Amino acid sequence: MPLVVVPTPIGNLEDITLRALRVLGEADLVACEDTRRTGRLLAHYEIKKPLLSLHEHNEAARAPELAGRARTETIALVTDAGTPLVSDPGYRLISRCVEAGVAVEALPGPSAALTALVVSGLPPEPAVFRGFPPRGGGERAELFRRIGSEASTFVLFESPHRLAKTLADLPPGAPVAVCRELTKLHEEVFRGTAGEALERFSGEVKGEVSLVVRGGNALEPPDLDETVERARCYVSEGSSPSRAAARAARETGWKRGEVYDRLVGA
Repeated sequence: MPLVVVPTPIGNLEDITLRALRVLGEADLVACEDTRRTGRLLAHYEIKKPLLSLHEHNEAARAPELAGRARTETIALVTDAGTPLVSDPGYRLISRCVEAGVAVEALPGPSAALTALVVSGLPPEPAVFRGFPPRGGGERAELFRRIGSEASTFVLFESPHRLAKTLADLPPGAPVAVCRELTKLHEEVFRGTAGEALERFSGEVKGEVSLVVRGGNALEPPDLDETVERARCYVSEGSSPSRAAARAARETGWKRGEVYDRLVGA
């Protein structure tokens, strides 16, 4: 018997396939992130099935049990919204099933990442899905360096509370699409530069956000003098010289020390 990966709607409940509904109706068990949320989806389609929670905090412990049950039962794996494993749980379970020789099937279906990429108006190839950016440290700095230098379209997920910070970390001229509440009643797609998007979303932002960025901007990066001038602007807005130099360097690809030395020595 297989483990079947079943995508679920990212907002609009009509965005579920007939095949997905059939699989959910035939499954012996549905493994899901939040039993209440999945319960509401199944109830909407008058499907009654046993539910078992499988989320980031218990997946490692439950994967062996579910892989064992999948030998004799059909188990449907769903996430709260979209396709499992895409910034959601499921990888450990699928790996365990593959190691145990259990069949794994994956249905096509809703994905916020693909929906955002298609609607963004930015080049779809090559595309890099990165999920949620690291909140800080070297990994975050490396990601934004890569976006600045690589001619790919990057698809990110971001919390509405951190959207402005992420937009501020991008090169101001980078083409972006901010896709908010996709497929829902208040869907919004803002297309422009990172600087323009920062102005638009500098206040309170609500809903789920997918951010599409075209990296490797064709424009020549600012020279050192322009970068130092950018740092001066940040100082005039209240940043310390050190923070201003670090931010300007991150946005333009210059070394922080070079920007700082020129800034404080000017």
